[in-house]
Amino acid sequence: MTNRFAYMLGLALALVASGPAAAQVATRVPAPVPGALSATIERIKVHSPTIVGNLEGEAADRDVLVVLPPGYARSPKKRYPVLYALHGYSIGAEQWIKEIHVPQTIEGAFAKDANEMIVVLPDSKTVHNGSMYSSSPTTGDFEAFVSRDLVRHIDAHYRTLAVRESRGLAGHSMGGYGTARIGMKHAETFGAIYMMSPCCLSPRDPAQFNAATGEALAKVKSLEEARRLGWGERAQLATAAAWSPNPKNPPLYLDLPVKDGVVRPEILAKWAANAPLAFIDQYVGNLRRYKAIAIDVGDRDGLKDDAAKLHEALDRYGIANSFEIYPGDHTSDVAARFQEQVIPFFSKHLVFAAAR
Repeated sequence: MTNRFAYMLGLALALVASGPAAAQVATRVPAPVPGALSATIERIKVHSPTIVGNLEGEAADRDVLVVLPPGYARSPKKRYPVLYALHGYSIGAEQWIKEIHVPQTIEGAFAKDANEMIVVLPDSKTVHNGSMYSSSPTTGDFEAFVSRDLVRHIDAHYRTLAVRESRGLAGHSMGGYGTARIGMKHAETFGAIYMMSPCCLSPRDPAQFNAATGEALAKVKSLEEARRLGWGERAQLATAAAWSPNPKNPPLYLDLPVKDGVVRPEILAKWAANAPLAFIDQYVGNLRRYKAIAIDVGDRDGLKDDAAKLHEALDRYGIANSFEIYPGDHTSDVAARFQEQVIPFFSKHLVFAAAR
C-alpha cells in the first residue's frame, strides 16, 4: 500500500501524483493502555447554512463523529472542553478515525492521565476529495462550517464548556492546513491549536505546474469525468474549487492556474492568497491570543521544510509555540502522536472548569 504522503506532496505542489495512492493508509497502532475505560462514539448530522447552495452540490448536512469521554454518562452535570480534529485530503471522518485508531487512542490518553474532553471529528470530504477547509461559492464555506456552525451545534446539544478557552482545534495534513487557516482567522472561537504535518502552507511556484496535467483537466466536462481522474488531477480541482472558484464557469465552477499551457498569474495570485505563510502577518494579533500553539512533522515528510518555516514565522513575531520533528513519514505515526502528544497537549492547555 502506498503512503498517502506521495499524494499529499502532489497536493502541496499542485502536481499530478507520481503514482497510485490509497485512500486508507496503515498507521502504527499504539499498544492498548491497561485499564483504559471505554469512550462512546455518536454519529450525527450537523446542518451547515454556510454550505447550503454551493455550486458543486455538496451536502449541507454533514456527517460528524462525536467521541464522548468515559465519564460523560456517569457525571450528568459535568461539562467538558471540546477538541475539534480535522481530517486530511482524500478521506472522510470514518477513515480518519481508522488512521488515528479512535476511540482506542483517546481512551489510552485518558488512561495515561490526560483530562477527559469531548472530541469532535467533522467530515469535510467533497466531490474532489477535500474542501481545504476554505470559503468558496463552489464548495461552500467549510471554514465557517467548522468555526461557527459546528461549534454552535455541539455547544447546543452536548454538555460543553462553551468558551474559547475550552475549545481546541487540531488537524493532520489538509486538516493541519485547516487548523492553520481557521486558527489564524478565528481566535475568538478556539483557545489552543495543534497542526500535525500541515500541508499547503507556501504559495506555489509557477514552475511547479505541469502542462500535461493542465491539458487533461481542461478536457473535463462534468463532475462524473472529474471523479475518474487520478489523485493528483483531483487535487488540483479541489484546490481550484476552494481557492479560485468561478460561478460563471460551469460545469466545475472553477478556474485553473494553467490555460492552453500558460500559467495564469491572476489565478496563481488567488492560490497564493490562501497560503498561511503568505497571510500570517495579517493575523499576528489573533495568534497572540492563543494559550498554546503546536506544530509537528515527521523527519521523512516532504512537508517538513514548510512546517519549519511556519515555526520560524511564529518565532519571528515572538509568538510562543512548540515545534517537533519526530522520526516518521507523513502518516506512519499519526495515531501514536494523537494519543501521546495531541490529547495531552489539550489536556494541559484547555480550561476544564467553568468560570465562576
